Amino acid sequence: MIVGDDGRLRCRWGGSTPDYVGYHDTEWGVPLHGDDALYERMCLEAFQSGLSWLTILRKRPGFRRAFAEFRIEAVASFDDRDVERLLGDPSIVRNRAKIQASIHNARVAAHLDQGLDALLWSFAPAGPRARPATIGDVAAVTPESTAMAKDLKRRGFRFVGPTTAYALMQATGMVDDHLAGCWRAASGSTPS
Repeated sequence: MIVGDDGRLRCRWGGSTPDYVGYHDTEWGVPLHGDDALYERMCLEAFQSGLSWLTILRKRPGFRRAFAEFRIEAVASFDDRDVERLLGDPSIVRNRAKIQASIHNARVAAHLDQGLDALLWSFAPAGPRARPATIGDVAAVTPESTAMAKDLKRRGFRFVGPTTAYALMQATGMVDDHLAGCWRAASGSTPS
């Protein structure tokens, strides 16, 4: 835990930079719904793989602009010219495989019968669970994230392994891994 300049006790990572403070305090662990909003987070978690989340947070405005605000229908229509445009855009992470996966995943998401929101939230753990006491108590993979990754891959999604799936679950409030003692844990954010 770390005490911020505002006197609030936070998960240590959430107080290390102003970017993290804002993300920790207003987004991480907060339930997020909407197909496009969840598609954005799925893409950003995939782009983060192998990089710092801080890099992704700082580039998020560029990602939003470059990927048509992550509107699934718009990204699903991207073509080879868009891939080349994105590869030349310094405001995003320029990784061909991740760019192509994001476009491909939009096409898959656009054809889901139930919508991306319903699909992803169907893997959220049921019932209460103990709030982690230390960062060491926070899982990297869970049975639910493994099941989510397996189902997403079966449907054709890419860059959605169990670790990325669990990070997505944390980022979108399907699970709430704010540590016991964190002001977010005490502020009424309910453990999943």
